[in-house]
Amino acid sequence: MVPKIHKRGKRTIGLLYYLYGPGKAEEHIDPHLVASWDHAAPDPGRDAEVTFKQLQQLLDQPLVNLDEGERPGKHVWHLSVRNGPTDRILSDDEWGDVARRMVAAAGIDDPDQGAGCRWVAVRHADDHIHILATLVREDGYRPDLDFDAVRVQAEARLLEQELGLRRLNPGDCTAAKRPTSAERHKATRMGRERTVREELRETVRRAVAGAETQEEFFQRLRAAGVLVRTRVAPSGDLLGYKVALPGDVNADGEPVFYPGAKLGADLSLPRIRERWSGRRAGEPDKPVVPSGPAQARRRASAALWEAVLVMDRVDDTVTAAYIAAAGEVLDALAQTSAVHTRRELREAASAFERASRSHVRAARGHDRALRQAARDLVYSGPALGRGEDGATTAMVIDMAFFLVTVAAHWHARKEHAQQAAAARLAADHLRAAYQAAAAHPIGVLTVRGRSLALPVVRRQAARLRQALPELAEQVLAEPGWAALAATLADTEAAGHDPTALLAEVAAHRELASAESVSDVLVWRLRRTADLPADAQALPLPDGPSVQSPAGRKTGGTTARSHRHRGR
Repeated sequence: MVPKIHKRGKRTIGLLYYLYGPGKAEEHIDPHLVASWDHAAPDPGRDAEVTFKQLQQLLDQPLVNLDEGERPGKHVWHLSVRNGPTDRILSDDEWGDVARRMVAAAGIDDPDQGAGCRWVAVRHADDHIHILATLVREDGYRPDLDFDAVRVQAEARLLEQELGLRRLNPGDCTAAKRPTSAERHKATRMGRERTVREELRETVRRAVAGAETQEEFFQRLRAAGVLVRTRVAPSGDLLGYKVALPGDVNADGEPVFYPGAKLGADLSLPRIRERWSGRRAGEPDKPVVPSGPAQARRRASAALWEAVLVMDRVDDTVTAAYIAAAGEVLDALAQTSAVHTRRELREAASAFERASRSHVRAARGHDRALRQAARDLVYSGPALGRGEDGATTAMVIDMAFFLVTVAAHWHARKEHAQQAAAARLAADHLRAAYQAAAAHPIGVLTVRGRSLALPVVRRQAARLRQALPELAEQVLAEPGWAALAATLADTEAAGHDPTALLAEVAAHRELASAESVSDVLVWRLRRTADLPADAQALPLPDGPSVQSPAGRKTGGTTARSHRHRGR
């Protein structure tokens, strides 16, 4: 159940015409009253002799009783209450009870006080009602509407439970503003999948990902093709900015601009500047030295993993900073990854945007490594979906999945219900993106593992049992065991102790949330041992060369020389 308080208005009759009218697309069916301040209130929807004007005069009677100078400028209060598509259809009596509960919760009409405002609840569809109220009480006083939005949301959560409806997570007023119905209708008319507000929010998020200065931020915005206007104080100081999409105009043909704060509380200029507050005074800008997508993904993997290892042991403000900066990494990945992973990564970044904001204020500065990782990803350019680019993409998604999972657990402990749900949704999208990215590199490793000499396989299985006795049999039964066996053989060929390294990477973080423990261990080992993520050209230990899925022989190249090329 979603209650939404709309902008206050001046004309009661205008809103009545809309509520009882056909709607913008003939979607209003059988408009009628389900509840009101007075059980005898006339209903223009069911009584042909009642006019809208008569109902309007009754609603506005307390307003007329006041001197003109005492009347509020905008006296029309409007609340819509909508159920979800999977909820059962409520009866008129049930919607009437919902309306009475809502106006009481908001402070519009409390029966215990005896002198409330006049209001009506109109139903013109199965799934929602509209409540219209005049903001003057019968005794001439104004209603107390402080925190009315918070109160009706809390009441909605109780009604969901009592009426057996889909239960939504309680909010904390940190969510970005949702598109209005007018914005959604406009998007439909323009043939857009998303509203302009949503497109601009994503564009601004991507522009700020890893940016170091406001000049760089504005340059990225303009390069993305959006219109930018800034607000400057008489002193010359920059106070704010707003953005518009070319072609999105109002009735006068002028661009429709959105201030950053209206796209998201964390996208206002002061909040964006906080991201740069961790820099020391006078510290020069770091030069941008693109090093290739694969190297940028390796560094991002390391930064994400370092954050994962300490998030449970640091102050909440530092954890909030890591979570916010991880959102920048996801935004950077979404705009630089190959096509077959881009959609899921984009959805993951969009979902995690909700998880990156809470009432815990981020202690900026601790997140510099993650923000630098986002910057590296942006400036290293788009990655190919194959070779080391594709394999390191799988690696970094795997690390991002664990950070997002830790963020979900942290939010759940703090009772941040919406943020925890958003992080879990982001994790689902990351899992799907990982499966697309990892299919080829894990496939290559699997072929190599199945081609290992039997003594080599037995040696790796013994190491697994020694390092992880509790998980060994589960891992050995997984489809990914062959890829892990090949990786253990590669760590040995590179001069590492596979048993000690396996125990080390497994102990760093829980593995229960992993869909494939063997896959997780593969990427942890390859990152920690600095092995190439793409094992296409590595030789088989203790065995002859074999044909890879791509038709290229895997023998004849040392691990050291391949690792040097991949760095």
